[in-house]
Amino acid sequence: MPDNSIIDLSQLTVTLGEYQVGKSRALTDSSLLSHVRNYKRTVASRMYPLSDNDIDDKISDAQYHVSRKIDGEFNVLIYQDSTLFTLNPGGTVRIGLPWMTEAKQLLDASSLTNAMIAGELYVDTPDRRPRVHDVVSVARQPKTDEELSSLRFAVFDILSIDGQPIEQSYAQTSKQIESAFSMGKTIHPVETVSLTGARSIEAQFQQWVTDEGAEGLVVRSDTAGNFKIKPRHNIDALVIGFTESTGDREGMLHDLLLAVVRPDGSIHTMARVGGGFSDQQRKDLLVDLQGMVVDSEYAEVNSDHVAYRMVEPNWVIEISCLDLISQNTRGGSVDRMVLKYDTSQRRYEVVRRMPLVSVISPQFVRLRDDKTFDATDARISQVSDLVDVPAATLTAAELATAKSEIENRAVYVKPYRGKTSIRKFLMWKTNKEDKNSDFPAYVIHYTDFSPTRKTPLDREVRVSNSKEQIDLLWDELVKDNVKKGWKLYEPDTTTEQ
Repeated sequence: MPDNSIIDLSQLTVTLGEYQVGKSRALTDSSLLSHVRNYKRTVASRMYPLSDNDIDDKISDAQYHVSRKIDGEFNVLIYQDSTLFTLNPGGTVRIGLPWMTEAKQLLDASSLTNAMIAGELYVDTPDRRPRVHDVVSVARQPKTDEELSSLRFAVFDILSIDGQPIEQSYAQTSKQIESAFSMGKTIHPVETVSLTGARSIEAQFQQWVTDEGAEGLVVRSDTAGNFKIKPRHNIDALVIGFTESTGDREGMLHDLLLAVVRPDGSIHTMARVGGGFSDQQRKDLLVDLQGMVVDSEYAEVNSDHVAYRMVEPNWVIEISCLDLISQNTRGGSVDRMVLKYDTSQRRYEVVRRMPLVSVISPQFVRLRDDKTFDATDARISQVSDLVDVPAATLTAAELATAKSEIENRAVYVKPYRGKTSIRKFLMWKTNKEDKNSDFPAYVIHYTDFSPTRKTPLDREVRVSNSKEQIDLLWDELVKDNVKKGWKLYEPDTTTEQ
């Protein structure tokens, strides 16, 4: 049982047997989530994406640790004061998973008795490679003990030992991981081989990815850098906007705004593509697109801050990309705008933002004259079949968020020379924090209006995921701003009969 000084068990929900799940607010040390997010952000920024066709050009003649890339959910295993749990960048805390019993035994026998260990949580699927969809299904709502026992943890890095960040070569870290977990069955080192140069990595890609169907390779070198190597994905996408180049390339297409189509026929903005076109294609496509411009209440700009001109959704193009990322570095969803196209008005209308992906290194392949704007030819499932996209099959109406609730309200007034100053405090509970990491649990909005000031209106916002903390913030805000002469305003609610 976890040490209650580290985890508040009342904040966790029992899911099946000893397995319990909760959010990071259950942790007494709030810095742990920051450590996890910072690690993921740092690793992502240092991992250079490649396709298998780039190996010969980009991989130098150096020594590499080459790992099989596992399609799972990134988590950090935290072992502190005999308490063991996982924490992911989205703030999900898990305890009591079956593999954690073996993890504790191996950690107790090693030097990693107070450590943060990075790995992939995945489902053991003997007949095919694991997919992140499997983890989402089993970890969120396991149906049986057997299903829960299919979860595994593949270790690939160590963040810290005894509270101190790891400052050593990856070769040394790899040895520590092998020493601690090589005997594990349900927790184990990610499959890794030591190779030299591009030729050997190409051969390993052929074996693990091409022949055995692995997601890709993760290639690390202490001297030559880190790489993520995956086969390129091809997607048919809807063209909904364009920008024109400037300067000496005026009269040429700069880039296209692309979307996929949801099952209800709505248009989900997805990516921009500016590479892969010949100069002649840029000229020809621009001429055609200029005759397809329509109205839109939605506006988006490209990397040069030039607004896209929206066009009729008549074209489908094929693109290739290195990767699709469905989570940001904080573990939240990558939300993009969903639009509706009104054919009669020739106009795009805003629906709402919904989760989709970031598209890494998109390239134009060809115009698909054989495909049109419908829920099949440019379907969102091309993306959701590759990565976990929350609510990919739902409509915007089905994802209506819970209504906020007023927790506290107070208005203070102070008359001065025939004018009245007002200080208003409002606290509400969003009821959205569990479904969308962009929302805090509680919000305080403070409004300060003084007609005699040069700037009459000032505002201040404070947020928290803790009821106890937000109450303290409320008391502090009122104490600092309500002094002598201010009176609580109580409106007269009586009515004459």
